[in-house]
Amino acid sequence: MKVTVKNSGCEDDLQPDPVGKVVSPALRDIEMKMTIIENRRRFTRLTHVLLGTTVLAGAAFGAHAQDTARDAAKDAVHNAVKTESVARTTVLAPVIIEGATYETEGTGSYATKMISVGDKDTRLLREVPQSTTVLTRERLDDGNFTSLDTAMRKTPGVVVLPNDDGRSSIYSRGFEFDTIYMNGLSTPIQSIYGTQPDMAVVDHIEILRGPSGLFGGTGEPAGAINMRLKQASDKFKASANTIFDSWNGKRIEGDITGPLTQSGNVRGRLVGVLSAKDSWVDTVDNKVGVVYGTIQADLNENTTATLSINHTERNITPFNGLPTLADGTLLDLDRSTYTGADWNNFKSNVTQYIGEIEHRFEDGGHVKVSALYSQVDTNFLYAYAAGAANSAGVVTSGTRWLARDYQQDSVSLDAHISRPFEMFGLENNIIGGVDYRRSKDTLYSATGVIAGAQSLYNWNTHLAEPTVKYGNPTKTETDQYGVYGQWRIKPIDKLTLIGGGRFSWYDGQSSGDEVKIDGKFTPYGGIVYDLTDWLSAYGSYTEIFQPQSVTDASGSIIDPRTGRQFEIGLKADLTDNINASLAWFDLTDKNRAVADPNNTGDYLALGKAHLKGIEFEVNGEVLPYWEVTAGYTYTDTVYEDTQRAAGSEFYTPEHMLQLFTKYTFNGRGDWTDGIFVGGGVKVFSSFKNISRTAAGGATTIEAPGYGVVDLQAGYKFNDHVTATLAVNNVFDKKYYERVGGTSVFNFYGEPRSVSFKLGTTF
Repeated sequence: MKVTVKNSGCEDDLQPDPVGKVVSPALRDIEMKMTIIENRRRFTRLTHVLLGTTVLAGAAFGAHAQDTARDAAKDAVHNAVKTESVARTTVLAPVIIEGATYETEGTGSYATKMISVGDKDTRLLREVPQSTTVLTRERLDDGNFTSLDTAMRKTPGVVVLPNDDGRSSIYSRGFEFDTIYMNGLSTPIQSIYGTQPDMAVVDHIEILRGPSGLFGGTGEPAGAINMRLKQASDKFKASANTIFDSWNGKRIEGDITGPLTQSGNVRGRLVGVLSAKDSWVDTVDNKVGVVYGTIQADLNENTTATLSINHTERNITPFNGLPTLADGTLLDLDRSTYTGADWNNFKSNVTQYIGEIEHRFEDGGHVKVSALYSQVDTNFLYAYAAGAANSAGVVTSGTRWLARDYQQDSVSLDAHISRPFEMFGLENNIIGGVDYRRSKDTLYSATGVIAGAQSLYNWNTHLAEPTVKYGNPTKTETDQYGVYGQWRIKPIDKLTLIGGGRFSWYDGQSSGDEVKIDGKFTPYGGIVYDLTDWLSAYGSYTEIFQPQSVTDASGSIIDPRTGRQFEIGLKADLTDNINASLAWFDLTDKNRAVADPNNTGDYLALGKAHLKGIEFEVNGEVLPYWEVTAGYTYTDTVYEDTQRAAGSEFYTPEHMLQLFTKYTFNGRGDWTDGIFVGGGVKVFSSFKNISRTAAGGATTIEAPGYGVVDLQAGYKFNDHVTATLAVNNVFDKKYYERVGGTSVFNFYGEPRSVSFKLGTTF
């Protein structure tokens, strides 16, 4: 791509990045627009950041810190003014914003400008009127995140209920994500079956919080998680990472990409992973193997086709968590305590095939057709405590076992068009499309109890392995399709109005029962106003619905649950490499199934959950070579019905704080160049769960709040070799990270651990 930019009478030709940075073809027009940025705008934003820092310092630390920060700000602004005055006497060269492209690999930044989750277009973060977070490739690498759940544990506004890596439940705003997106295509996510992808295949992760029904159809009001898979490059690149960590952890990652033709119009990429790790919990281990490949071909200058395959295998000795006392009191046990059998096992194979073809119009619009086919094959057998423990730490009810054999085939199809146009002199953009999702599930399940009391202080793992005999399977099939549209209009230059809607058709069948919904409408509305060229205010109304399968006294299926959210906020590009946001949200989940007090076994759609809160987040390079990602979330959760359905959850803490920062020494011209140091803090207030029994009893299990500190240091020897040493939970804090029932799903957080990573590029 060749871009001609005029600036102060100077005309320069911008050539493609010489290091072969991957640039999505759909973003070439966006990159062209983002390239023409004046130096003076940088200076103005720098001034705002420095003065804003003064205000924050004064509010947080008092007058002395405020004076110090003000003096530092004055000095920095004075130096910037001198630089600006010199710039006026020279011809300004074009300024290219790093991270302006959709891909984040190779940017070295925790911030990015572009996002596609919650939209069918790739847009600036400020143009999406909902709370969003992007975990860039740099952040994934610095955090040593290997699975989706490990990455989400350090993400603002997200709660992870830990299990084995790749099998944890992920929550946002009080609800669990039941769908994830890969390159914008939906696929079911079920924590119990280990369907989460490995992070080695991902360029970045996008998280949108709150209902996302416009482009998603049915689902929970948690939001949407979109994973942008790594793309093939037209320049040869290769890398290898070796990771060693506590509990005999060993992981090897290999990644190679480059052109498959001389012109580079066909290119490919191959990623492989082998990983094995024990656990701080006795007996538990986790093995993972991954192969990912993608081929991308430019059919012509404006049309690109892509085919990708991602295959993940897991072999785990699983652990189902600890029991509590009968009244829900958490036990003080050794963190290595294991309540399973030595024959516990879990095996899964997940394969995804993704095909895409996209044509880009000269006006910046595009048309795209894409498909995802996913196969899941999982089987497991594991034992766990059959009930609560008594005051002596003995589970008198023995050990329960659970066996399952599960297969799922799912398909996701999408075809849409996006076109900008002018009407009555106003800038408009319209998106229209159709999508289709089908899922076929076959589940064999069996369970039983092995008699004999078990002591939590001397658990017998050498139990006789049961002979599993499955009965008839439970077969579930769901089909849904929808028609959607979105219209963006700018009545004035600084104001964008967004309206949209979706009609959905749903048909779900399981064990002879059928749930059918025809033509349900899901509205969408948003507004974005640019207060300055770096600060926008926004508001939005979003919805999503979730079908329910239980019936009322008349035998009719009760109405679907409906999630509705109002959100207002501010989004800012404080500098070219810093994003910040502040949001207030009010989310209501209506029509929750509650037991009918007058008709045993029947339900009423009267339940209601109400969540409201505030979120603040900042990501990026606050000063040269200093990267920060930080977020705070306040959530107030209220269940407004008096009789909640089984499993009502309060997993979301009222207060959540996440912080991670890294500083790289550079430009000194001595041995310190290449050293980097970092650290992070995670602070959660108390959280709880109400565990209900089939007989209607309820027990509240509550865990106290906790704070954990992580540290890391490393050295970049040259452009090709980097070594990193990380220590998690530096002070070895002992805390419960998850609470569940009185017999299972109560998990301690990870003790102090150490990891060493050697990264090489070629």
